[in-house]
Amino acid sequence: MPRSSPDVIVGADGRARCFWCGTEEDYVAYHDDEWGRPVADDRRLFEKICLEGFQSGLSWLTILRKREAFRRAFAGFDPAKVARFGTRDVTRLLSDAGIVRHRGKIESTIANAGRALDLIEEFGSLAAFVWRFEPEAASRPKRITRAVLAGLSTSKEATAMSKELRSRGFTFVGPTTSYAFMQAMGLVNDHVVSCAFRESVEKARRRRVRTPK
Repeated sequence: MPRSSPDVIVGADGRARCFWCGTEEDYVAYHDDEWGRPVADDRRLFEKICLEGFQSGLSWLTILRKREAFRRAFAGFDPAKVARFGTRDVTRLLSDAGIVRHRGKIESTIANAGRALDLIEEFGSLAAFVWRFEPEAASRPKRITRAVLAGLSTSKEATAMSKELRSRGFTFVGPTTSYAFMQAMGLVNDHVVSCAFRESVEKARRRRVRTPK
């Protein structure tokens, strides 16, 4: 059985996982099955943009455990439906104990839904817009370790994504938030080199059909 190290935690199943995922069952499942795997579904991309905004000042585990409540509250993160939310919906959401009741973030999510629809109209899909910011392989660190990630809270591509999103009216989409979005949605593979799941994530990324930037 491999040993735990600063880079990885070895679970009861003997598999080494990125240091950050700990041993909580729901967090381990998120690490194994979702984080870093490429996403091209517009609802999931919009959901993640919104939830990254809600996470600001909180842990991702807190948001992950509220994700189903968020999905119920925000119409499955269908941007066309969320964009139609009005003042009654804001009041409803502020009284929903299942989500993070922050007026600014709630109103941002509703406004961002309208901006997401603009991107879908212009680019054909939210995915087509987002994946334009996938970094070139040569620009990425050759080895991803905990030490490397400590100095990689954002990137030039995440900064560019953030700048363009904000220029189009999005809020709660700073460079650090944009990079966390890119990590989660598979635009980059930031599983550490000794993680048992890094290669399967990389294979999924190689299988993704790319569209011209």
